[in-house]
Amino acid sequence: MNNEIPLWLDTDIGSDIDDAVALAYLLREPRCRLLGLSTVTGPVADRARVASALALAAGRPDLPIFPGYSDTLSGPGQPQCPQAEVLPQVKHRPDFRPDPDAALAALLAAARNRPGSLTLLTIGPLSNVARFFQAAPQLPALLKEVVLMAGVFHPDQPRAEWNVLCDPVAADLVARAPVARRWYGLDVTLQCWLPVDEVRRRFQGPVLRTVARFADVWFRRRDRITFHDPLAAAAVFEPDLCRYESARVDVLTSGQCPGRTLPRPMPPGQARADSLALQVDPQRFFSRYFSVFNL
Repeated sequence: MNNEIPLWLDTDIGSDIDDAVALAYLLREPRCRLLGLSTVTGPVADRARVASALALAAGRPDLPIFPGYSDTLSGPGQPQCPQAEVLPQVKHRPDFRPDPDAALAALLAAARNRPGSLTLLTIGPLSNVARFFQAAPQLPALLKEVVLMAGVFHPDQPRAEWNVLCDPVAADLVARAPVARRWYGLDVTLQCWLPVDEVRRRFQGPVLRTVARFADVWFRRRDRITFHDPLAAAAVFEPDLCRYESARVDVLTSGQCPGRTLPRPMPPGQARADSLALQVDPQRFFSRYFSVFNL
């Protein structure tokens, strides 16, 4: 398909359920050429097993999956993977171990094979991506862009979004890397949610039913799914789901609100601006999200 978009996913799947919801979408989106996946923070091997369960349900047993860094550069990371308790109930690949060097090598090879074409979608703490950029300074220039579910840019009161708060230093390094970025923050993603009854009604078919198995853990304490990560995933292919502003993003790494993301005016003479999502059409997003499961 000439309209395919090559993509690499970096995720802390197995903690919040929306990572699995996003991966399900990518596995069914016909324009997505998902070249690989890396897991980040905490029990990264269990996270890889959760991802492999969705890949198997989607008929992608060949999907390259790499457990990345368990630790962070700063902040708490995501130390738990509660959805791993479902693994004995679903088919999955069991043999994973942390190997961030292998993850970087595979990502770098994918980028070198498609210079200027590969999108890096990051929907977890940025601990992997920051270290990958440090270890391979040529990597950012090889990418088309980095698309992030991260940050909150126009809150009523100072606050930090969880993916950034988990590792503020890593987020700061990624925010300053020489690469184009699109940010999808809580300002927008909080508008896209479904209650538990509607989720259970609409999550049909092999992949979404597998997600629903993991979601049972999530619903023990919550009555909805907010589609934070799926919005960023869908916007890779449909950027006009959202309206944007151009800015430079500063990440606070210390002080009273570490992890806070501040949009700043572009400095004179700076050619590359970040794109920050400002608004979304939730109805159109959900229409797009569920349409790929009917193809």
